[in-house]
Amino acid sequence: MPEEKPADSVRRIETGRLLFARPWRFVLGTPTLAGLPAPRGIEVAFAGRSNVGKSSLINALVGQKALARTSNTPGRTQELNFFAADEGPTIVDMPGYGYARASKRQVRDWTRLLFDFLRGRASLRRVYLLIDARHGIKANDLEALDLFDQSAVSYQVVLTKADKPTPADLAAVVAATEQALARRPAAYPGIVVTSATTGLGIDILRAEIAELAGQ
Repeated sequence: MPEEKPADSVRRIETGRLLFARPWRFVLGTPTLAGLPAPRGIEVAFAGRSNVGKSSLINALVGQKALARTSNTPGRTQELNFFAADEGPTIVDMPGYGYARASKRQVRDWTRLLFDFLRGRASLRRVYLLIDARHGIKANDLEALDLFDQSAVSYQVVLTKADKPTPADLAAVVAATEQALARRPAAYPGIVVTSATTGLGIDILRAEIAELAGQ
């Protein structure tokens, strides 16, 4: 693949910025497939362990402080939450997994909801799997990766909270994550390193979503 020219990179970043500069709104949240909204264009979903920073990342993407609810309490997001602007893609905030206090029934219900959504949503273009940059891939992240591979849905890893580890520790996590993804058939190549606190990588993620949306 030819190396991207600086002018092309600037153009991609600006396209992503304009896409997410539009007013975004909460559409609905649903714990069941029966409550899903009718598709309107493409959708991108964000998944990850409880308290990995999904809501904070979504808020950083859209430039709004409270579009997605944030909480220090793991397991708060237990529905599929949809966000949209007047034009462009729809963002889906998926229920967090790996919450230690969740009952076996809750885990089973959440897993079934995610699997059915992943397999049956034709408008879903990509899932972004968020991994905490301080810890890297954990056992239940591997279970999520298996679920994505079984669903044959395109997914890409996004490291969150990249401002927390040292540069050396961050580089080690990136390398280990790349190695873990190397043989996974549905994994989209490339890891996006982000921080909702400092803004690191937010422009890159916006640009990638804009490309998916055909902007």
